Amino acid sequence: MLEIADLSHTYANGTVALADVNLSIPRGMFGLLGPNGAGKSTLMRTVATLQEPTAGTIKFGDIDVLADPDRLRKTLGYLPQDFGVYPRVSAYSMLDQMAVLKGITGKGDRKSVVETLLHQTNLWAVRDKSIAGFSGGMRQRFGIAQALIGNPELIIVDEPTAGLDPEERNRFLNLLAAIGDNVVVILSTHIVDDVADLCPLMAVLADGRLRLQGKPADLIASTRGRVWKKEIGNSELEKYQQDHEVISTRLFAGRTIVHVLSDAQPKGFEPVEGGLEDVYFSTLSTLRRAA
Repeated sequence: MLEIADLSHTYANGTVALADVNLSIPRGMFGLLGPNGAGKSTLMRTVATLQEPTAGTIKFGDIDVLADPDRLRKTLGYLPQDFGVYPRVSAYSMLDQMAVLKGITGKGDRKSVVETLLHQTNLWAVRDKSIAGFSGGMRQRFGIAQALIGNPELIIVDEPTAGLDPEERNRFLNLLAAIGDNVVVILSTHIVDDVADLCPLMAVLADGRLRLQGKPADLIASTRGRVWKKEIGNSELEKYQQDHEVISTRLFAGRTIVHVLSDAQPKGFEPVEGGLEDVYFSTLSTLRRAA
């Protein structure tokens, strides 16, 4: 169990990145959802011991993360948003070197670990290829391979599917799902579908604060019967935004589909079988109105 209590962080320029964040994250996949600039990466870097918070505590099992960061690092796997590697090195050689840094010094042990990870991430066929020649999806799968070295009990992945094509995204999410049962895996993303597809528990972070947390199914149920949609002309959008609580818009065949939140059915609208996207956008919409 990862326990985050009263965690806050304010940068030197006065920017409040996190404000009184409290989370209890059990084993399994946990989705941290929020827009760009919400504070997700700051939270992930703090949990990963890459920066210290202004206030608060983080505990993982019996490890006091802030007091004993080296102890957490021994059981941590981390895939940051910007994952840099030595591009002219082969995938096999790079994983082998990273295994040494993780303390796997026996040649036979490293061989077994590296080969297992390359097979697990479907990179065995390109094990001798320079990482510089990898596609975005292959690099992300390599990133997960290095994060799994040493059988970590806490795995953090920050915006892992951003920029991936649909096929690579599915491959990557399937890989995450396969490793997410027996360890704590935090998936930090702004992509709603990633959380909906994978995570039995989630939270929404915006403006450095937790705005919502729980089971996706329960959160979706909370909007049932309150989300409505209508197809309108593009020039009509401003009027509908003035008259209704518009939570999202999208284009379809050159027309605009608006979703609105209302306890009663607005005239001309039809009901929507709400999803996690409606929950997410309604949360952000409430914040925008309060600003």
